[in-house]
Amino acid sequence: MALTFGLMALFLVLGAPLAVTFGLVIFLQMGAYGLSIAGLSNIPYEEISSYPLVAIPLFMLTGELMNRSGMAAELIALADLVLRRIRAAFGYITIAASAMMGAITGSSVATVAAVGGIVSPEMARRGYPRGYIASLTSSAGLLGVLVPPSIPLILYGATVGVSISQLFLATLLPAALMSVLFLIVHNVMSRRVLRDGVEGRPESGDRLIGGKAPARVLFDASSALLLPVLILGGIYGGIMTPTEAAAVGCIYAVVVGVARRLIDGQGLARAFRAAAITGSGILIIIAMTGVFNRAMVLNQVPQDIALWVATYIESPMAFLITVNVVLLLVGTFMETNASILLMGPLLAPAAERFGIDPVHFGIVLATNLEIGLLTPPMAANLYVAARAANARLADMLPYLGWFFAAALLGQAIITFVPFATLWFRYL
Repeated sequence: MALTFGLMALFLVLGAPLAVTFGLVIFLQMGAYGLSIAGLSNIPYEEISSYPLVAIPLFMLTGELMNRSGMAAELIALADLVLRRIRAAFGYITIAASAMMGAITGSSVATVAAVGGIVSPEMARRGYPRGYIASLTSSAGLLGVLVPPSIPLILYGATVGVSISQLFLATLLPAALMSVLFLIVHNVMSRRVLRDGVEGRPESGDRLIGGKAPARVLFDASSALLLPVLILGGIYGGIMTPTEAAAVGCIYAVVVGVARRLIDGQGLARAFRAAAITGSGILIIIAMTGVFNRAMVLNQVPQDIALWVATYIESPMAFLITVNVVLLLVGTFMETNASILLMGPLLAPAAERFGIDPVHFGIVLATNLEIGLLTPPMAANLYVAARAANARLADMLPYLGWFFAAALLGQAIITFVPFATLWFRYL
């Protein structure tokens, strides 16, 4: 095992793609693991032919269509209309918009890209430091995973065998909790970063509203607001599976975008192409991670980890503390989806030995690894937010720690208060 993880670390340091790393590590050691190329050849196809995984590229396509058609901007304009009278409103708008985009894209990085690209210029015009803007948008992007539907949770549910619908329900209170914590941090920090704690009023007017009447802003955003209602209502109402809801969401976004003339044929083609490239990249990682995990299972690695944990760790509390530390480190150095695919099957059996509910453990796992998007070197949220706000990472450091501390506090509550994730079991 030491050689396996040593090779993995070496390939990653050398810049090998994640999918290549997972596959190559096993192919180079087939003899040591008692495997054959014939036995491994069908595994990649078996891994990605899973029906629930079809939801991943479909949710990505929905997010692309929403962003390219301008419906995402209409959602943010509505948030601006509702919250603009509050002091330091644009920070609250960013957090609210991130939650709404999370309910559409299921991806943290996609949420940061969509919201940051629209909100960052407006916040800069109102006097916010660019480093603070990037810190806020990158942190609020975590809601892209906590607000259902969530691509990492789809991966966890599909690979570990847990109900995806229950995982989506379990994220509702954690999403609300994390939102409140970020709102509190913004409320405190805005008094320091803004002159007299108040946003400036740019002379060129409000670019988000664009001079529209409030009724017009609400009408424009109504089609976008119906999409998460359609997706989540269909899932929780028992009408659709998450995969079917993703397909319906795509059809809805295409029909509305074309009917309202928000997107043309060229825009549709670009959205489909972008979603295909991103989605296929994730599926290739899933395929090769499946080879890696199959080799681990055949050689009893998850069982050995569970046995070691049961031998040396005496309580569920100690196990959860250890897992939190390990996952935070893994999230720092590995991409979230790959980390879910690797760590979920390895750690879930150990969690089961301690009587930890697999739904609760899935939320703990996903939230920990998502926080890794705020910690370099694999801090995708930071890089996307910095580019959108035209800021340097050094500019973000004075502010990022406060949001990171809030995320850790939220993670601690999620981890050690099972009711926060399993609330629906008590209804």
